[in-house]
Amino acid sequence: MGRRARGRRLQQQQRPEGGEDATGSGRKRSAAGWEGGYPEIVKENKLFERYYQELKIVPEGEWEQFMGALREPLPATLRITGYKSHAKEILHCLKTKYFKELENLEVDGQKVEVPQPLSWYPEELAWHTNLSRKILRKSPQLEKFHQFLVSETESGNISRQEAVSMIPPLLLQVQPHHKILDMCAAPGSKTTQLIEMLHADMDTPFPEGFVIANDVDNKRCYLLVHQAKRLSSPCIMVVNHDASSIPRLQMDVGGCKQVLFYDRILCDVPCSGDGTMRKNIDVWKKWTTSNSLQLHGLQLRIATRGAEQLAEGGRMVYSTCSLNPVEDEAVIASLLEKSEGALELADVSSELPGLKWMPGLSHWKVMTRDGQWFADWDEVLQSKHTQIRPTMFPPKDPEKLQALNLHRCLRILPHHQNTGGFFVAVLVKKSSMPWNRRQPKLPGRSAETRGAMPSSPTDPSGGKAGQPSEVDSKPPSEVGDAGVVPGMEDVENDGKKRDGVCGPPPSKKMKLFGFKEDPFVFIPEDDPLFPPIQKFYALDSSFPKQNLLTRTTEGKKRQLYMVSKELRNVLLNNSEKMKVINTGIKVLCRSNGSEELDCAFRLAQEGIYTLYPFIKSRIVTVSMEDVKTLLTQGNPFFRKLSSETYSQAKDMVKGSIVLKYEPDSEKPGTLQCPIVMCGWRGKASFRTFVPKNERLHYLRMMGIEVVGEKKEEGVILTKDSATGPEPAETEVQPEEAGGTEGAAGSDAAEDGLPQ
Repeated sequence: MGRRARGRRLQQQQRPEGGEDATGSGRKRSAAGWEGGYPEIVKENKLFERYYQELKIVPEGEWEQFMGALREPLPATLRITGYKSHAKEILHCLKTKYFKELENLEVDGQKVEVPQPLSWYPEELAWHTNLSRKILRKSPQLEKFHQFLVSETESGNISRQEAVSMIPPLLLQVQPHHKILDMCAAPGSKTTQLIEMLHADMDTPFPEGFVIANDVDNKRCYLLVHQAKRLSSPCIMVVNHDASSIPRLQMDVGGCKQVLFYDRILCDVPCSGDGTMRKNIDVWKKWTTSNSLQLHGLQLRIATRGAEQLAEGGRMVYSTCSLNPVEDEAVIASLLEKSEGALELADVSSELPGLKWMPGLSHWKVMTRDGQWFADWDEVLQSKHTQIRPTMFPPKDPEKLQALNLHRCLRILPHHQNTGGFFVAVLVKKSSMPWNRRQPKLPGRSAETRGAMPSSPTDPSGGKAGQPSEVDSKPPSEVGDAGVVPGMEDVENDGKKRDGVCGPPPSKKMKLFGFKEDPFVFIPEDDPLFPPIQKFYALDSSFPKQNLLTRTTEGKKRQLYMVSKELRNVLLNNSEKMKVINTGIKVLCRSNGSEELDCAFRLAQEGIYTLYPFIKSRIVTVSMEDVKTLLTQGNPFFRKLSSETYSQAKDMVKGSIVLKYEPDSEKPGTLQCPIVMCGWRGKASFRTFVPKNERLHYLRMMGIEVVGEKKEEGVILTKDSATGPEPAETEVQPEEAGGTEGAAGSDAAEDGLPQ
């Protein structure tokens, strides 16, 4: 070991000198084809060109444009979250401030184009620029714009999302009452779009619909949670399953259990990703046809499972970031054939005006990994049957092929709109899948016998007898569920289970990865925890206290979360069938030193927009000037705020409060969207419990430029305060702030809030 270590040290000492010899100068690696210590990937792949030229996916005469676009970096695109009431304010801020600063700007000799709205995205809520992500991150001239994007992204007000990735959720046509399944959801940009659509009406804190976002990768599920939490919705649940066998869920409807069918399903499947070459450079080097051949079966299984769980009349969008028909049209054609008319492709040609797309292919060939072509399954050699499957080819019968209407699929080519490559197909369900249709119910037969049917040859999953998985009108005892572990019982049927405790999730055979999740415990109706909260905040009688939950069965409940009524129903009836990673939104946190307070729980900013409609007490209306003071200073004393604000709070006892700003329509130059913040009323001062990025967001919306921060004091410096004559006035005096404020501040530190 000693000799090896000495050898490694010797190599490290000699490496810089060797590097200079190789390039002429150690600092000139970039010029010699090196970047960040790695050789530059040559954007050439002859097999890729040969394959797609043969398939004729690009219109005549456009091949050079197509390849030229693939070699260019992908432009940065951003989307403003559309469900928050201040989306228009963000758009106004972008247009009048940040986009103006980009005019006449040059970076590395390249003129920066002012961002333009995506013509096909509604209400100018999505924009693109010719700036690549790399330039945006590294250019000093763009630092302010980049900081704005990072901060607003963390606050959940902007998503930096690839343009073509925005298309599938739009084509789902989501309404607030829809039950939605996102089958392969991570990293979550499309999921956030779906959540926005549920909350189109911000006056409704609990839409009837919900999103169940699934991913097979446990680690990526936590990335998904992070993305979803930025939107602060009580209607999202993140689960961790293999999408091709995701469990069939049940809901209690009028005291009777019924199978949950989804109104909308997003099926954005794992793919070879050759449409992402502009941002994933290593695809150039790694691309082969074998990637698509290996993924085709999984893609078909996932799409089939989605179709099984789709409600009649529902809509499912299948999408990939691949241009390969083996992953695209072949999957759709096979699914349509097997459905025997239960599914049909929807004509969505007029749904996104301004979007340029090519129709789906009706004819294609299949290439093996060694470059051998086959036009038909009958031609495939026996030795190639492990690589190529019959479902990879288009139907032979011209009439059948025409009836599939594959031209209704959308193919997005990079050079048409300066985007990545993409494929989308929209499927509508007309009836049950053929392998799920049941024989007539005969008297005297048990539910098990009635459920037994021969497996249909069209069943791609090779379903077993007695396991049909779709009957909308049948009682649960008659509904088989191939996705549930055999022998599992409902929580209600297990006398040992405690009421309202959902979980922990079922143990898997393999315990090699993943975190052990805490159970979801709903607060009982008679829990003594709730009456003091209800009294302190004068919660409306319509407040759905049965939807409050915690993540522990023992000890003090430190944080209370809230879910919608529908997700509560899902949790209570399916906790042993699914592995729930996260659900609910944090609405209340236990304060440190809570024994001295009238209410042990303070309000959480994360869930304030959900909770606020039910709060009738401890609301302080503040002016725009007060908002600025509260957001830029740690614990401003009462004297720093307006007399109107002080008069509202002077008779309140210490504890959590709501700070509400109402816009004045007669003053168009001021902020024109309402703001609701969690605050704390202390002995002689206020404080806000608002995360840093959210503070910066509100200040930007008010047109205030932030220039720095005093982290120890919780003070944000603006252009005015940085040059003002009395900087000492903003400092917090601990003896005046009062002990309770200190306690609240330390509690904020635990929650990751600014102190």
